[in-house]
Amino acid sequence: MRIKLISTILLMIFLVPQAFSWGQTGHRAVGEVASFYLSKKAQRKINTVLQGESLAIASVWMDEIKSDDAYDHTHDWHWTEIPDGMTYEEAKKNPNGDIIMTIERLIKELKAGGLDPKTEQEHLKMLLHLVGDIHQPCHVGNGEDQGSNQIKVKWFGKNSNLHKVWDSEMIDGKQLSYTELANAVNNISTKEQIEKWQKDPLEQWIIEVIALRPQVYDFSDDGNLRYEYAYKNWDTVQQQLLKAGVRLAEVLNDIYG
Repeated sequence: MRIKLISTILLMIFLVPQAFSWGQTGHRAVGEVASFYLSKKAQRKINTVLQGESLAIASVWMDEIKSDDAYDHTHDWHWTEIPDGMTYEEAKKNPNGDIIMTIERLIKELKAGGLDPKTEQEHLKMLLHLVGDIHQPCHVGNGEDQGSNQIKVKWFGKNSNLHKVWDSEMIDGKQLSYTELANAVNNISTKEQIEKWQKDPLEQWIIEVIALRPQVYDFSDDGNLRYEYAYKNWDTVQQQLLKAGVRLAEVLNDIYG
Protein backbone atom coordinates (compact mmCIF):
# COMPACT_ATOMS: atom_id res chain seq x y z
CA MET A 1 0.00 0.00 0.00
CA ARG A 2 2.83 2.37 0.92
CA ILE A 3 4.64 1.65 -2.37
CA LYS A 4 1.44 2.27 -4.31
CA LEU A 5 0.91 5.58 -2.50
CA ILE A 6 4.46 6.72 -3.21
CA SER A 7 4.10 5.75 -6.87
CA THR A 8 0.88 7.75 -7.12
CA ILE A 9 2.51 10.81 -5.55
CA LEU A 10 5.50 10.58 -7.91
CA LEU A 11 3.18 10.25 -10.89
CA MET A 12 1.28 13.34 -9.79
CA ILE A 13 4.52 15.29 -9.43
CA PHE A 14 5.57 14.46 -12.98
CA LEU A 15 2.14 15.19 -14.43
CA VAL A 16 1.47 18.50 -12.71
CA PRO A 17 3.68 20.63 -15.02
CA GLN A 18 1.52 19.52 -17.96
CA ALA A 19 -1.82 19.70 -16.14
CA PHE A 20 -3.03 23.08 -17.29
CA SER A 21 -3.18 24.59 -20.76
CA TRP A 22 -2.50 28.34 -20.98
CA GLY A 23 -2.36 28.05 -17.20
CA GLN A 24 -5.27 29.26 -15.10
CA THR A 25 -4.28 32.90 -15.46
CA GLY A 26 -4.14 32.68 -19.25
CA HIS A 27 -7.45 30.85 -19.60
CA ARG A 28 -9.20 33.21 -17.23
CA ALA A 29 -7.81 36.19 -19.13
CA VAL A 30 -9.28 34.74 -22.36
CA GLY A 31 -12.67 34.37 -20.65
CA GLU A 32 -12.46 37.89 -19.26
CA VAL A 33 -11.60 39.37 -22.66
CA ALA A 34 -14.53 37.48 -24.20
CA SER A 35 -16.86 39.07 -21.66
CA PHE A 36 -15.89 42.52 -23.02
CA TYR A 37 -17.28 41.61 -26.46
CA LEU A 38 -20.47 39.71 -25.61
CA SER A 39 -23.82 41.07 -26.74
CA LYS A 40 -26.25 41.81 -23.91
CA LYS A 41 -28.57 39.06 -25.10
CA ALA A 42 -25.77 36.49 -25.15
CA GLN A 43 -24.57 37.69 -21.76
CA ARG A 44 -27.99 37.12 -20.19
CA LYS A 45 -28.39 33.64 -21.66
CA ILE A 46 -24.86 32.57 -20.73
CA ASN A 47 -25.35 33.86 -17.19
CA THR A 48 -28.35 31.54 -16.90
CA VAL A 49 -26.51 28.54 -18.34
CA LEU A 50 -23.50 29.05 -16.07
CA GLN A 51 -25.71 29.89 -13.06
CA GLY A 52 -23.96 33.19 -12.50
CA GLU A 53 -20.39 31.88 -12.85
CA SER A 54 -18.20 34.16 -14.95
CA LEU A 55 -16.61 33.14 -18.24
CA ALA A 56 -13.22 33.61 -16.62
CA ILE A 57 -13.85 31.16 -13.79
CA ALA A 58 -15.76 28.65 -15.95
CA SER A 59 -12.95 28.58 -18.53
CA VAL A 60 -10.67 26.38 -16.40
CA TRP A 61 -13.27 23.70 -15.60
CA MET A 62 -12.09 21.42 -18.39
CA ASP A 63 -8.63 21.24 -16.82
CA GLU A 64 -10.05 20.72 -13.34
CA ILE A 65 -11.98 17.60 -14.42
CA LYS A 66 -8.81 15.83 -15.59
CA SER A 67 -8.64 14.14 -12.19
CA ASP A 68 -12.20 12.77 -12.55
CA ASP A 69 -12.32 9.32 -14.17
CA ALA A 70 -15.76 10.10 -15.56
CA TYR A 71 -14.14 12.57 -17.96
CA ASP A 72 -11.16 10.48 -19.09
CA HIS A 73 -12.65 10.42 -22.59
CA THR A 74 -12.08 14.19 -22.89
CA HIS A 75 -8.29 14.15 -22.43
CA ASP A 76 -7.45 14.05 -26.14
CA TRP A 77 -9.86 16.86 -26.92
CA HIS A 78 -7.36 19.51 -25.80
CA TRP A 79 -5.02 19.15 -28.78
CA THR A 80 -4.40 17.94 -32.30
CA GLU A 81 -1.35 17.17 -34.45
CA ILE A 82 -0.76 18.55 -37.94
CA PRO A 83 2.71 17.74 -39.33
CA ASP A 84 4.61 20.52 -41.11
CA GLY A 85 3.49 20.92 -44.70
CA MET A 86 0.12 19.27 -44.11
CA THR A 87 -3.40 20.56 -43.57
CA TYR A 88 -5.77 19.32 -40.89
CA GLU A 89 -7.74 17.45 -43.53
CA GLU A 90 -4.57 15.62 -44.64
CA ALA A 91 -3.34 14.81 -41.13
CA LYS A 92 -4.04 11.51 -39.39
CA LYS A 93 -7.02 11.83 -37.06
CA ASN A 94 -7.14 10.75 -33.44
CA PRO A 95 -9.95 8.15 -33.06
CA ASN A 96 -10.62 9.55 -29.58
CA GLY A 97 -11.33 13.00 -31.01
CA ASP A 98 -9.27 16.18 -31.04
CA ILE A 99 -9.59 19.87 -30.32
CA ILE A 100 -10.80 20.85 -33.79
CA MET A 101 -13.55 18.27 -34.20
CA THR A 102 -14.63 18.90 -30.60
CA ILE A 103 -14.94 22.66 -31.06
CA GLU A 104 -16.97 22.10 -34.22
CA ARG A 105 -19.22 19.57 -32.49
CA LEU A 106 -19.80 21.70 -29.40
CA ILE A 107 -20.76 24.72 -31.49
CA LYS A 108 -23.15 22.65 -33.60
CA GLU A 109 -24.85 21.06 -30.60
CA LEU A 110 -25.14 24.29 -28.63
CA LYS A 111 -26.63 26.09 -31.63
CA ALA A 112 -29.12 23.27 -32.21
CA GLY A 113 -30.36 23.61 -28.62
CA GLY A 114 -32.51 21.09 -26.78
CA LEU A 115 -29.73 20.03 -24.39
CA ASP A 116 -30.54 19.36 -20.76
CA PRO A 117 -29.15 22.06 -18.38
CA LYS A 118 -26.18 19.98 -17.15
CA THR A 119 -25.11 18.97 -20.66
CA GLU A 120 -25.46 22.50 -21.98
CA GLN A 121 -23.41 23.90 -19.12
CA GLU A 122 -20.65 21.34 -19.64
CA HIS A 123 -20.64 21.91 -23.40
CA LEU A 124 -20.30 25.65 -22.85
CA LYS A 125 -17.49 25.26 -20.31
CA MET A 126 -15.61 22.98 -22.69
CA LEU A 127 -16.02 25.45 -25.53
CA LEU A 128 -14.70 28.30 -23.38
CA HIS A 129 -11.62 26.25 -22.63
CA LEU A 130 -10.90 24.79 -26.04
CA VAL A 131 -11.13 28.08 -27.94
CA GLY A 132 -8.43 29.27 -25.55
CA ASP A 133 -6.37 26.11 -26.03
CA ILE A 134 -6.34 26.23 -29.82
CA HIS A 135 -4.73 29.69 -29.73
CA GLN A 136 -1.80 28.33 -27.70
CA PRO A 137 0.61 27.28 -30.49
CA CYS A 138 1.72 24.04 -28.83
CA HIS A 139 -1.83 22.65 -28.81
CA VAL A 140 -1.59 22.17 -32.57
CA GLY A 141 1.46 19.92 -32.48
CA ASN A 142 3.81 18.90 -35.28
CA GLY A 143 3.36 15.19 -34.57
CA GLU A 144 6.95 14.71 -33.42
CA ASP A 145 7.23 15.87 -29.80
CA GLN A 146 3.79 15.60 -28.15
CA GLY A 147 2.97 19.24 -28.65
CA SER A 148 6.49 20.26 -27.53
CA ASN A 149 6.05 18.51 -24.16
CA GLN A 150 9.07 16.36 -25.05
CA ILE A 151 11.24 19.41 -25.73
CA LYS A 152 13.06 19.69 -22.43
CA VAL A 153 14.34 23.16 -21.60
CA LYS A 154 15.28 25.21 -18.58
CA TRP A 155 13.23 28.23 -17.65
CA PHE A 156 15.48 30.63 -15.77
CA GLY A 157 17.61 27.66 -14.73
CA LYS A 158 14.78 25.35 -13.63
CA ASN A 159 13.82 22.17 -15.49
CA SER A 160 10.80 22.64 -17.71
CA ASN A 161 9.52 21.86 -21.20
CA LEU A 162 8.62 24.09 -24.12
CA HIS A 163 4.90 23.44 -23.82
CA LYS A 164 4.86 24.54 -20.20
CA VAL A 165 6.80 27.71 -21.04
CA TRP A 166 4.03 28.72 -23.44
CA ASP A 167 1.19 27.48 -21.24
CA SER A 168 2.08 29.34 -18.12
CA GLU A 169 5.67 30.28 -17.37
CA MET A 170 5.92 33.36 -19.60
CA ILE A 171 2.55 34.53 -18.29
CA ASP A 172 3.26 33.78 -14.64
CA GLY A 173 6.55 35.64 -14.94
CA LYS A 174 4.61 38.87 -15.42
CA GLN A 175 2.92 38.42 -12.02
CA LEU A 176 -0.39 39.81 -13.26
CA SER A 177 -3.86 38.80 -12.12
CA TYR A 178 -6.12 37.50 -14.86
CA THR A 179 -8.08 40.77 -14.84
CA GLU A 180 -4.89 42.81 -15.17
CA LEU A 181 -3.72 40.57 -18.00
CA ALA A 182 -7.09 40.78 -19.78
CA ASN A 183 -7.12 44.57 -19.60
CA ALA A 184 -3.52 44.74 -20.79
CA VAL A 185 -4.01 42.53 -23.85
CA ASN A 186 -7.27 44.26 -24.74
CA ASN A 187 -5.31 47.42 -25.48
CA ILE A 188 -2.74 46.03 -27.90
CA SER A 189 -4.76 46.04 -31.12
CA THR A 190 -6.92 48.31 -33.26
CA LYS A 191 -10.69 48.16 -33.69
CA GLU A 192 -10.20 47.22 -37.36
CA GLN A 193 -7.93 44.29 -36.48
CA ILE A 194 -10.37 43.04 -33.86
CA GLU A 195 -13.23 43.18 -36.36
CA LYS A 196 -11.17 41.08 -38.77
CA TRP A 197 -10.42 38.48 -36.11
CA GLN A 198 -14.12 38.22 -35.32
CA LYS A 199 -14.78 37.16 -38.93
CA ASP A 200 -11.96 34.63 -39.20
CA PRO A 201 -13.13 30.98 -39.48
CA LEU A 202 -11.68 28.15 -37.42
CA GLU A 203 -9.47 27.20 -40.38
CA GLN A 204 -7.71 30.56 -40.07
CA TRP A 205 -7.04 30.03 -36.37
CA ILE A 206 -5.25 26.78 -37.25
CA ILE A 207 -3.19 28.34 -40.04
CA GLU A 208 -2.03 31.09 -37.68
CA VAL A 209 -0.79 28.82 -34.89
CA ILE A 210 1.03 26.55 -37.34
CA ALA A 211 2.76 29.64 -38.75
CA LEU A 212 4.07 30.41 -35.25
CA ARG A 213 6.09 27.17 -35.02
CA PRO A 214 9.42 28.59 -36.24
CA GLN A 215 9.16 31.28 -33.58
CA VAL A 216 8.20 28.84 -30.82
CA TYR A 217 11.20 26.58 -31.54
CA ASP A 218 13.68 29.42 -32.04
CA PHE A 219 16.12 29.20 -29.14
CA SER A 220 19.75 28.29 -28.54
CA ASP A 221 20.96 24.70 -28.38
CA ASP A 222 21.52 24.79 -24.61
CA GLY A 223 17.76 25.23 -24.11
CA ASN A 224 18.23 27.66 -21.24
CA LEU A 225 15.36 30.07 -21.83
CA ARG A 226 15.48 33.40 -20.04
CA TYR A 227 14.72 37.07 -20.64
CA GLU A 228 15.54 37.05 -24.35
CA TYR A 229 13.05 34.29 -25.18
CA ALA A 230 10.35 35.94 -23.09
CA TYR A 231 11.04 39.32 -24.68
CA LYS A 232 10.87 37.92 -28.23
CA ASN A 233 7.63 36.05 -27.62
CA TRP A 234 5.60 38.09 -25.15
CA ASP A 235 3.87 40.15 -27.84
CA THR A 236 2.76 36.91 -29.48
CA VAL A 237 1.44 35.52 -26.19
CA GLN A 238 -0.59 38.67 -25.67
CA GLN A 239 -1.93 38.67 -29.20
CA GLN A 240 -2.98 35.02 -29.01
CA LEU A 241 -4.79 35.62 -25.73
CA LEU A 242 -6.61 38.58 -27.23
CA LYS A 243 -7.50 36.71 -30.42
CA ALA A 244 -8.85 33.83 -28.35
CA GLY A 245 -11.05 36.11 -26.26
CA VAL A 246 -12.36 38.11 -29.20
CA ARG A 247 -13.10 35.01 -31.27
CA LEU A 248 -14.66 33.21 -28.31
CA ALA A 249 -17.07 36.10 -27.83
CA GLU A 250 -18.00 36.02 -31.51
CA VAL A 251 -18.72 32.29 -31.31
CA LEU A 252 -20.85 32.80 -28.19
CA ASN A 253 -22.73 35.72 -29.74
CA ASP A 254 -23.53 33.50 -32.72
CA ILE A 255 -24.84 30.76 -30.44
CA TYR A 256 -26.68 32.83 -27.84
CA GLY A 257 -27.04 36.32 -29.35
